[in-house]
Amino acid sequence: MKLSVQWKQKWCISMLTAVLLMPVMSYSVSAATETSTTSQTTAVQTSLPKIKILATGGTIAGSSESNTDVTGYKAGALGIDVLINAVPEMKKVADISGEQIANVGSPDIDNAVLLQLANRINELLASDDVDGIVVTHGTDTLEETAYFLDLVVKSDKPVVVVGAMRPATAISADGSFNLYNAVKIASNPEATGKGVMIALNDRIGAARYITKTNTTGTDTFKSVEQGYLGVVSGDKVYFYNQSTRKHTANTIFDVKGITELPQVDILYEYQNNGSYLYDAAVASGAKGIVVAGSGNGSLSTRSSEGAARAVDQGVTVVRSTRTGSGVVTPLDSDAEIGTLYADSLNPQKARILLMLALTQTKDPTTIQSYFEAY
Repeated sequence: MKLSVQWKQKWCISMLTAVLLMPVMSYSVSAATETSTTSQTTAVQTSLPKIKILATGGTIAGSSESNTDVTGYKAGALGIDVLINAVPEMKKVADISGEQIANVGSPDIDNAVLLQLANRINELLASDDVDGIVVTHGTDTLEETAYFLDLVVKSDKPVVVVGAMRPATAISADGSFNLYNAVKIASNPEATGKGVMIALNDRIGAARYITKTNTTGTDTFKSVEQGYLGVVSGDKVYFYNQSTRKHTANTIFDVKGITELPQVDILYEYQNNGSYLYDAAVASGAKGIVVAGSGNGSLSTRSSEGAARAVDQGVTVVRSTRTGSGVVTPLDSDAEIGTLYADSLNPQKARILLMLALTQTKDPTTIQSYFEAY
C-alpha cells in the first residue's frame, strides 16, 4: 500500500525533531543523573560520623628547621588547624572539627590539663553532635593520659589517643598517617564500648595495657603480654580483642567538679637506696606513693622501713615493678607494713589509678579492690 505524501511529510518531520532533541534529552538525563549523584554524595557526606580532634601538642605537632632532625625539634609548635589541613583525606572518613586544649610536650602535661581534657571530652560526648573523640598527644606520657581518660570518660563512644615519634617536618614523618588511622578507628561503629584506645604504627592498643617501650623508634608502643585490640591494615579497621577490665562508663570515678587531684609520687627501687625518699615525699604532701620495685615489686629493708613510716602517717603505698611487664602479686610483707600491690599496672599507670582512688576513699581494702578491677 502506497503512503500518502502528507503522511510521509509528517513522519519525516517527527524523525527530524527526535534527532534534534536527542542531545537535549541526553543532557537532561545526564543533568538529572548528576543531580541525583550529587544529592546522594551530599547525603553520604552529611551522614559521616562527627569526630572532634582535641590537640594537646607533642611530637605530632612538632617542628624543626632540619627535615632529618628527629630528636632536637620543638614539640607542640603547630596548631590543630595545621594538623587537620595536612591530612585532607580524613574529611572523606568523618566530619572533622578541631580544638586546642594545650600545646606542650607531653612531659609538661599536668593534672590541671588532665582534668580540663577529661571534662571537655565528657561535655562533647554528651552531645548528639559528636560521635567520637581523637586526642593528639606527645608520646612520652601518652599512656598516662590515655589511662586517666579510660577511668573517667563517662561514655561508650570511641576515644582514641594518638601521637607520633617523628615531628611533622621530618622525612617520613609518621604523625599524619597515625592521625588518619585514629580518625578511621574513632569513626568505626565497632570501636564503641572498647574503652580509650591508643593508635600508633597501625596498631590499636587498650589504654590499660599498652605502653611506650623505646626512646625513639616508631614501633615503640607495645602491649607485650595482653596483646592489641586490633590493627589498621589496607585502609580497614580490624578488631580482634577487648579489655577485660572495667573502663569508661563502667567506672566509679567522676572528675566533674574536681579542681585538684591528690599528690601521688613515684619512688624507684635500686641497690643501696635509702628510706629518706619516703620521708621526703610525705613531708612534701604526698597522699600516696607508688614504688617501682625490683622484680615482683620487691622492696629493700630500708625501703620497707620508709614505706611503713609513710603508711603509719596515713599515706597509701602501692608496690609496682620496674621490670616493664608482669603481674605484681601480694606478699606477706603487705600485711606486715600495710602496702598494696599494683597487679599488672606499671608505676606511671598505678599512680594514675591511685590518684583517682584517693578521691573516693582512703580505705586500703577498697583501694586494693580498685587495682584488681581496673
